[in-house]
Amino acid sequence: MQTALTVVVALIALEHLYILVLEMFLWNTPRGRKAFGLTPEFAEATRVLAANQGLYNGFLAAGLLWGLLRGPAGDAVTLFFLVCVLVAGLYGGMTASRRILWVQAAPAALGLLLWVLGR
Repeated sequence: MQTALTVVVALIALEHLYILVLEMFLWNTPRGRKAFGLTPEFAEATRVLAANQGLYNGFLAAGLLWGLLRGPAGDAVTLFFLVCVLVAGLYGGMTASRRILWVQAAPAALGLLLWVLGR
């Protein structure tokens, strides 16, 4: 169970690093606009907000990786950041796009389920 949890948490961290790149560096590009369904005008008007949001996604990834790298001593850190990802995913799913429930909240919920089953 611990191996599955480690894999899921690492994938969630990588996903959030990818979101960081999309929001901070690719927001105005065709790839970034396609990922978020944006017009060029809206992307330009919101690029600073998106970069800020991307930074927060980077913090989530960093926290998850920090917890993993600490091994068993990082269990509380990993748990805290999984809960943060879940809360952010639930909020985003309710306020921005239902897709966020599947992309962000569901993987975090899976990680938390694996956490509980492994204890």
